[in-house]
Amino acid sequence: MNSEDLLKRARHCLNLESKAIVATADALDESFVRVVRKMTDTLLDQNKLIFTGVGKNVHICEKLVGTFNSTGVTSCFLDPTQALHGDLGVLHEGDLVFLFSNSGETDELKKLYPSIKRLGATTVAVTAVASSELAKVCDMALIYQVPEEACPLDLAPTSSTTAAMALGDALAMVFLEIRGFSREDFAKLHPAGSLGKTLLLRVNDIMRSGSRLAVASMNVTVKDALFAITQAQCGCIALTDEAGRLAGIFTDGDFRRLMVRGNGDILHSPITQFMTRTPKTILSGTMAVDVLKRFEEWKINSLMVVDLDDRPVGVVDSQDLPKLKIV
Repeated sequence: MNSEDLLKRARHCLNLESKAIVATADALDESFVRVVRKMTDTLLDQNKLIFTGVGKNVHICEKLVGTFNSTGVTSCFLDPTQALHGDLGVLHEGDLVFLFSNSGETDELKKLYPSIKRLGATTVAVTAVASSELAKVCDMALIYQVPEEACPLDLAPTSSTTAAMALGDALAMVFLEIRGFSREDFAKLHPAGSLGKTLLLRVNDIMRSGSRLAVASMNVTVKDALFAITQAQCGCIALTDEAGRLAGIFTDGDFRRLMVRGNGDILHSPITQFMTRTPKTILSGTMAVDVLKRFEEWKINSLMVVDLDDRPVGVVDSQDLPKLKIV
C-alpha cells in the first residue's frame, strides 16, 4: 500500500468515527436531559457516580471516572466480575450507575444488574441498541449512534467506542457548566505539574514588587523617573497622584522614542508631559493565566498591578512570563 492509499484509509477511518459522533449529537433528546437532572440530584444527595463495563468499555469508564473526579464529582469504576465477589460494597443506595455495553446484551452486566437494583441505585444504560435488554430494564438509557464501524473487518470496536466516549464527555462537560465549576475549582484539584502551576499561580506570585517596583509621584522629572527605573531594574515606573493612586506609567521604551524624536531638554521636563495617563492595569489577586491573556490582547510589554484602591502594588514584565512557564 503506497503513501496515498495509507492516507486515504486513515481519513476514511476518521470520517467514519466523526460520523458516529455527529449522528449521536443529532439524536440527543430528553433522555440526555433526564440523566443530567438525575446526576444533579445524586450530587446534591452526596451520592456518587459509578461506571461499569467490560472489554473496551473498561477503558472508557476509567477515563470518564477520571474526568468526573477531576471536576469535583465523586466517581468510581466497578468491575462487573469483581462486583459479584464483594466489590459491590462500593455501591450505596442513591448512587447513579452507568452500564456501558455497545450491544446492550453483555452477560456480565445482565448478571450484575439485579444486585445493583437490590441495593437501591439508579441505573443508566449507555448503548448503541435502544431495543437491547439493558436499555429496557435500566431506569434510563443513553443511546449513541454507530452508522458504521471504522474497522474494515467490522470486528474491532472503533466508531462505537468513539461515540460512547464522546457521549460520556458531553455529560461531564454539560454537568460542569450547570454546576458553575470554575477554573479556580479546577485548579484546586490539579495542584501538580505544569497544569497545576498554570492554574494556581496568581498575579501576586509573578509580579515584581517592593524594591523591584519603581514608583514615584507624578510631579517628578523624566530624569528622576529614569533614576527610579534604573534602581528597580525594571522597564517602567508607576506614577501616582497625591492620594497614592495610579495616575500614569512611563517606560524606558517611551524614553527611547522621545530621544529619537529629539524633544528638547527631555531629562528636566515634567514626567506628566510624556507619561501614559490611562495605563493598562490588572487587579491584585487575578489569576496568572488572565495576565497572559491581557498581554496577548493588548500587545504590551509591562502590566501594572493595582489594589482595590487603584494603588500600584506590582508590575508584570512580559520577559518574566516564559521563565514562569505559563505561556
